[in-house]
Amino acid sequence: MATEPRTTVPSPTPNPVVPRIAMVIGFLLFTELVYGILRGFYGPIVSDIADHLGIRDSSFNWFETAQHSMAAFMVLVFSRLGDVRGHKRVLLWTTCITAAGSWILVFAPSFTTFLIGYALQGACAVWLSVEIAIIYKRTAGSEHQHRLSRRAAGILVASFYLSIIVGAVSAGALVGTVPLPVLLSFPAILTTACIVVVWFGIENDEPATESAQLDWAGLGLLAASLGSFLAGMVALHLQGAGSLLPWALIVAGLAIQVPFARYEARQSEPMIDVTLLKVRAQWPVQLAALLYGIALLGAEIPIITYFRTDPDVAGYGLGTPAEFVSVGIATQVVGIAIGALTVPVIARWLGARRAVVLAAVVGATGISLWIPFHDSTALALVNVGVTGLGAGAVMASLPVLAATAAPADRTGFATGMTNAGKTIGGAIASAAFAVVLSATGSLEGLTEGYAPLSGYMTVWITCGSAAFLAAVALWLLPRSVDEEPLPRRI
Repeated sequence: MATEPRTTVPSPTPNPVVPRIAMVIGFLLFTELVYGILRGFYGPIVSDIADHLGIRDSSFNWFETAQHSMAAFMVLVFSRLGDVRGHKRVLLWTTCITAAGSWILVFAPSFTTFLIGYALQGACAVWLSVEIAIIYKRTAGSEHQHRLSRRAAGILVASFYLSIIVGAVSAGALVGTVPLPVLLSFPAILTTACIVVVWFGIENDEPATESAQLDWAGLGLLAASLGSFLAGMVALHLQGAGSLLPWALIVAGLAIQVPFARYEARQSEPMIDVTLLKVRAQWPVQLAALLYGIALLGAEIPIITYFRTDPDVAGYGLGTPAEFVSVGIATQVVGIAIGALTVPVIARWLGARRAVVLAAVVGATGISLWIPFHDSTALALVNVGVTGLGAGAVMASLPVLAATAAPADRTGFATGMTNAGKTIGGAIASAAFAVVLSATGSLEGLTEGYAPLSGYMTVWITCGSAAFLAAVALWLLPRSVDEEPLPRRI
């Protein structure tokens, strides 16, 4: 009896995108781990670096100012260059710049050289946005492009927060056991390894558009504005409030914003889309990012130096070793991670608008707790933990809210602006707090290098107020935002 030939059902062709993107994520994961280590490594050893360079602890704020300023410019410039020149090239360029800055820190003999190196190291702020762009482009052949991109972004962000703790704990454990230049060489070696990983691990990509050009005139006006403002803050620190030059530079920096805004409004491909920033559902988000940058990034170094200040010498401070500073940083980072993970759940209950306002208030409360409770290490950990909970939820929510309120061809700009705004706020705050913490000099009769307690109080009041104002700005979002809850994954 003849049997019918069996028909072979072809097996489904595996999607080549998934294994390819998994390999890309593996390489990018290494760079993001290094990025987190860089963010956490220097905090616990601020006082040791200050002693090594022969400067005051408060002077470290100038390093933060330079790095935040450089980071803000690089995020704006290189994010745009990624579309024009290719994202792999941009990631490689910024990795080389970061490595160069890291090696300068190893051999820096003075305040100025360390300032240059620390500023160049700010190029690593570009990595995450460029990495997400690389992943999004690599998943273009998959029907699950958005889901794969979100998952990949979640892995990178989670690894970043985890490695901040690794960097802080490592620096705190190693300080004092090896010479400081040797200790500073560890992040330099890691950033150099990133160059190799990006060079050989990430395939070249074609620019998204051949005709687009970078808005150099807009960038120049923006650079002149921020540069004049920061120069005024430095002059204020060096010459005092009675000098005319600092105030002239500050006013000039603010005045340049007028022609800058008018010029950008006339451009078809502006550096900053000022027209979009006027949208009712957009400007509160960007203003909140700027204010929270002032609150969170501005308070970062003053809190660390307060941890390390010896109360027996200065009359205030917690006098903790570098190891305990690492614990404080880890506490805040864990709070940030918890806040970022829980805000989607809260948003489903309250709505996106009310959830982010609540988060901003929680973060503002945590910062403000420093004003009455700054004499106990246990309470200090509570302060940074509460701050982290609110800040994590806010920083996870702002890019989503910005993208929701932007047209499809401007979502990258909108989300990038939240990062740039936060960084610019941190740069301005760091410069201002460097002036505040050294304006009245050291306490009379005490060892040089300690800022007055009134300076720290000013920092905490300013940062708490900025965070509360961010909550007010977010409350001004359209009520319709509450009808669009945040997604489960951010």
